[in-house]
Amino acid sequence: MQRMPEPYVLISGAGIAGLSAALACARVGRAVRVVERAAVFGEVGAGIQIGPNVTRILHDWGLERALAQLAAFPARLQVRSAVCGRELGVLPLGDVMRQRYGAPYATVHRADLHRLLLGAVRAQGGVPLELGCELLAFEQSPDAGVHVSLAGGRHLNTDALLGADGLWSPVRQQLLDDGDPQPTGHLAYRALLQQSDLPAALRSQQVTAWLGPRLHVVQYPVRGGDALNLVVVVHGAPDWLRAANATPGQLANWNQQADRKQLLRTLGSVAPPLQALVDAVPAWRLWILCDRAPMAGAGEHARGRVALLGDAAHPMRPYLAQGAGMAIEDAQTVARMLADQRRPVSVALADFARLRWQRNRQVQRRSRRNGRVFHARGVVRWGRDLALALLGARLLDLPWLYGR
Repeated sequence: MQRMPEPYVLISGAGIAGLSAALACARVGRAVRVVERAAVFGEVGAGIQIGPNVTRILHDWGLERALAQLAAFPARLQVRSAVCGRELGVLPLGDVMRQRYGAPYATVHRADLHRLLLGAVRAQGGVPLELGCELLAFEQSPDAGVHVSLAGGRHLNTDALLGADGLWSPVRQQLLDDGDPQPTGHLAYRALLQQSDLPAALRSQQVTAWLGPRLHVVQYPVRGGDALNLVVVVHGAPDWLRAANATPGQLANWNQQADRKQLLRTLGSVAPPLQALVDAVPAWRLWILCDRAPMAGAGEHARGRVALLGDAAHPMRPYLAQGAGMAIEDAQTVARMLADQRRPVSVALADFARLRWQRNRQVQRRSRRNGRVFHARGVVRWGRDLALALLGARLLDLPWLYGR
């Protein structure tokens, strides 16, 4: 590996958060190095939604044309009852989002977005990225930077360390020592279908959210509309994790083989169009949803010369579709704070934390609230449906989120 100039920023993790941070920092002139414990990159995950707040940043990074070649750009978001199939509300996307927020609403396969960012980092030049390189520990001091120990007995000295190493972040474990993420009690069953393999009635180029008691289903196009991403989120039985004897390794694996019969039992009776879509899936993957409490202060984002980005700092429940989005926003902000190399790194990272933690906390809390609304029963469910019928797009649009 090439020798790095001093000072440089070390990023632990080469997922969406880490690659975004590497690209953003390199673009402002910061020397960057990335280490990733995985030996190879894989097709991790399925689809993600990225609102105008996110696509605006990707466009600013010069990725507008590349994103347009691999993403889908749905014209509308439709909310339907999972029980009877009735349409509850609609939010126009497409040109409406572009005109209102200056950037589009896109849906994309996570692996495609990852490849896009990886290609952009490599095209930027001068950013060493080492796979199969596990960060074991670090020590920081105000004057001497951060001393990092890697697997295999290697050591690095860096000006700053950015922990972008995911929900089960080793950097967070050492920096905050606040325990492991905890299961939410919700299970996400995922599938990716080729549209050409589906009957015409099941193909779709829009985002559809099906809301039912203690469950919801989301479907949307990815890969330029050629594939359909499908996610079913249900409540696990109270003793499900205990009965399944889930280990920490299983909890950290968001791509497990799923039990189709178990899903169908939990899903119960749903509207015929939704049932037909579920029946069209030949195999499901399981993601046991885990998270942490919403951020309580800037100290959970950065301390001294070490900062946490993305899921390492603020894991998001997937009910606002902003997990990747907040990671990309983090990357943009931390790069802006680190751009002036005359400023002490600890001051720059403290400013980053101050600017980001309340925004991330708000998104975390709103995501949790959405989960309760999506899965409502009884009077709350009735009130939700009535509000959607009366207000529609006014409830579904999010100017506070998309307008930044």
